[in-house]
Amino acid sequence: MILTMDIGNTNTKCAVFDGNEFLCAWRVSSDRIKTSDEYGIQMRSFLTYNGLSFGDVTGIIVSSVVPSLNFTIEHMLRDFFDVQPILVAPGIKTGNNIKYDSPQSLGSDRICNAVAAGALYGGPCIFIDFGTATSFGVLSAKGDFLGGAITPGINVTSEALAERAAQLPKIELIKPETVIQRSTIANMQAGIVYGYVGQVDYIVRKMKAELDSDGIRVIATGGLANVVAGETPIIDIIDSRLTLKGLKILYDRNAP
Repeated sequence: MILTMDIGNTNTKCAVFDGNEFLCAWRVSSDRIKTSDEYGIQMRSFLTYNGLSFGDVTGIIVSSVVPSLNFTIEHMLRDFFDVQPILVAPGIKTGNNIKYDSPQSLGSDRICNAVAAGALYGGPCIFIDFGTATSFGVLSAKGDFLGGAITPGINVTSEALAERAAQLPKIELIKPETVIQRSTIANMQAGIVYGYVGQVDYIVRKMKAELDSDGIRVIATGGLANVVAGETPIIDIIDSRLTLKGLKILYDRNAP
């Protein structure tokens, strides 16, 4: 069985695959203070809950956008699983032509998304990952990664507004039924949520115009994909496990 780990700024997502069959997934907070032993005990709890053990895992691949966690996680994986993980890093075989000015600066999670989008859905396509940051990526009809755009995630936007505006509170991100609202909190919710939807819609339309190609599909992943998809038809496919699937594909292409 193969364990895939996607270490993000806010959460770490994990999944176990048996061949091409997805078995289970879970997420934990990306805590920079935890020790490798604490992460190991936590991993054992999730594996046990799903009827698995450390010994069932024969291969591991990791994507990380939090360099300060890498040593801790690698140390945990070697000690508890007795497996040397594959890291998504410069030099890994992707199967995609990455047309980026400095490919080594491309986030590993975006590489995973590009690989999964190309392998599972084909080009041309636009893939969007709604995380701490919202990243847009573009694949050509040939599967080349052409680049994209990055914006602050909706939670970051909300927190920044409350932090910088003295009279505006922190809010729960709930989508109001209408844009015109009559309380400060509801005004903020309407502006942030519907404004965010409009931003996504506009960026995707601009990307489609620049691609100037037929049959461009839009794939979304991440927690807010459903919120945006419910307000605009611009998103064609929601795949909440796109990054984890990309990791499994990368493992198959790079395993010794």
